[in-house]
Amino acid sequence: MASGPQIGQPAPDFTLPGGVLSDEAFERRDYTLSAARGRAVVLAFYPGDNTAVCTKQLCSYSSGLETFEGLDAEVWGISPQGVDSHESFALGHNLRMPLLADTDRETTRAYGVAAPGIEVRRSVFLIGPDGVLRWKHVALLGATFQSLDTLAGQLSGIRTP
Repeated sequence: MASGPQIGQPAPDFTLPGGVLSDEAFERRDYTLSAARGRAVVLAFYPGDNTAVCTKQLCSYSSGLETFEGLDAEVWGISPQGVDSHESFALGHNLRMPLLADTDRETTRAYGVAAPGIEVRRSVFLIGPDGVLRWKHVALLGATFQSLDTLAGQLSGIRTP
């Protein structure tokens, strides 16, 4: 597995196409990590839209968005599927966080979570409001995911005044 950013280092910046549900429409735009400075960002890399574990994970995070917002954090899902797939996934499961398309896997490689066969390891990176990596979890197999409670606990520890 390639090495990704280490805790305490600036998170690799990127711009990816994506979209987010707003009311009943999927609004497409580009997302740039450095543009989110001032708020914490949870980057949730996942292997695929409409797969069992990924669906459960993203539904959990979507239903807990108020918890993340209360910690002044955004949640972005990132996978290798295109924006059309993300739109269908978001509409089908009422996912309310942005879903980003890393179709060339450049961002996946920058974060050290590219994997043969599955393309991306299920992983979560917590980026502080200053753009610095504060916590990460990279799964070996990806059959489970980090819970909302775990992420909220980690986020509450990295908040800056």
